[in-house]
Amino acid sequence: MTDTQLTVTLSGGDVDDARAVVRALEGTFGAADQQPSAEGATVRVATFTGEGRVTAGDAAAGSLSAPVSVTVQGSPQAVRRASDTLARSFRARDEGAASGDQEQERQLLLQP
Repeated sequence: MTDTQLTVTLSGGDVDDARAVVRALEGTFGAADQQPSAEGATVRVATFTGEGRVTAGDAAAGSLSAPVSVTVQGSPQAVRRASDTLARSFRARDEGAASGDQEQERQLLLQP
């Protein structure tokens, strides 16, 4: 796993809320390789490999219509960058973390 590979799992809110979270991360990681979709889905996934164009600063995230639970998984550096970006873009509450040998997982609750 490269230090820029990141998987983002989102639940709660609607597809527009999930896309707002992804837009916030695109300023740090570049364009997502996989965008959240499926209007009726209860869990949405986005992936970043860091191969997309990274813009200066955070992308305009927009606002959330409902609380969104977010799990970011990847290298410790990528998870830290994602957590910092989301905390700057939304009202975020840390819900816990787990570490493995080479990757980390962090859960956040984003509030509207």
